[in-house]
Amino acid sequence: MSEKIRLLVVDDHEMVRMGLITFLQLEDDIEVVGEASNGKEAITLARELSPDVILMDLLMDEMNGIDATRELTNDDVKIIVLTSYLDDEMLFPVMEAGAFSYILKTSSANEIVEAIRKAHKGVPTFQGQVTQKMFHQMRSKPKHEELTNREREVLALIGQGKTNKDIAETLHIGIKTVKTHVSHILSKLEVEDRTQAAIYANKNKLT
Repeated sequence: MSEKIRLLVVDDHEMVRMGLITFLQLEDDIEVVGEASNGKEAITLARELSPDVILMDLLMDEMNGIDATRELTNDDVKIIVLTSYLDDEMLFPVMEAGAFSYILKTSSANEIVEAIRKAHKGVPTFQGQVTQKMFHQMRSKPKHEELTNREREVLALIGQGKTNKDIAETLHIGIKTVKTHVSHILSKLEVEDRTQAAIYANKNKLT
């Protein structure tokens, strides 16, 4: 038999932890190695027990699941957020902090087990509503966030009315390099010329 998935359960409600652990212990391929009631405990236990996967609640005393996830993101562990909340204020910060999957407590026992197995294999799980929110966030992301740092510098100077020669001298780069950056900027911002790029830069206060 293959090695069991080592799991840490983190939730501030004892009855929720007990319920999760009770049905998870019935799975032959999952071993619950520990439980924690807040983020601080989760960090300590994670580094003591080296779980493969953590089921992480979000709203907890002492340290919430977002901060705990951020602390553990460099550790060799997959963090599955298991929460009742689908607010943007929760979803996006914890994903940026390094969460691997995001599922709701309305999930069935089988869905939670499957999410654990998938995480262990390197496959994330996002339920329908979560996926829709993430897709909407990606669609609504400002175009200039796709620019590199250098392209942003060039765009700022375009917004100030600088010529390619001025930009080259300011940034100590060649004219040809400036032209390449300008071309990329126009493409990424989906504008036709540098005048429109300058308008975009000023409208979005990038100058």
